[in-house]
Amino acid sequence: MIPASFYVTGTDTGAGKSLASASLLHALRARGLRAVGMKPVASGCVSTPHGWRNDDALLLQAASDPRPDYADANPYAFALPLAPELAAAEDGIELTLAPILQAHARLARQADCVVVEGVGGWAAPLTATLDQADLVRALDLPVVLVVGLRLGCLNHARLSARAIAADGARLVGWIASEVDPAMDRRDDNFALLTKRVPAPCWGRLPYRAPPDPAALAAALRLPV
Repeated sequence: MIPASFYVTGTDTGAGKSLASASLLHALRARGLRAVGMKPVASGCVSTPHGWRNDDALLLQAASDPRPDYADANPYAFALPLAPELAAAEDGIELTLAPILQAHARLARQADCVVVEGVGGWAAPLTATLDQADLVRALDLPVVLVVGLRLGCLNHARLSARAIAADGARLVGWIASEVDPAMDRRDDNFALLTKRVPAPCWGRLPYRAPPDPAALAAALRLPV
């Protein structure tokens, strides 16, 4: 059964979390659900007449129905493309959980499902004292792991799954994302991952340039 909200993390930066999250939103909407995306913390934002904006957060906002207010979809938008701890310090902002929890509550009231996208890989910290695991515990969310199919993915996937479990979070599924079209023996690596990641596979997103989350949603196999 699809959770009312879940947290999407990745094996690393560039694993395909944003594309997978947007594709999940389209897949959920295809089931007739109101699905809204959230990127609580985003670095590398650009200044616009409407405020700071992040491409990944905008992708999730565009894939959502109903479309959330940007401030709720992305409570913390930092200018520099750095780790959140460094980006927040550069902007003179103290990152705390309260604004994220409040924004998530507002989104949850308007949707059947909220897809929350994390930052980098699972162990990437939010601040000097907050890990992503703290946010997941505060929101009481299960976790979906996006595995970027490239050299080293077996190691990264197994380490990520172990870390998620060690932090007391629930890994309910994983998605393979073909981020390297030149990767040798992708099918063999995918087969090994299905045997070793301790959660059901929710699908395999093929490489597409440019990516199309709405079309890629058909490659996902969500729980009934």
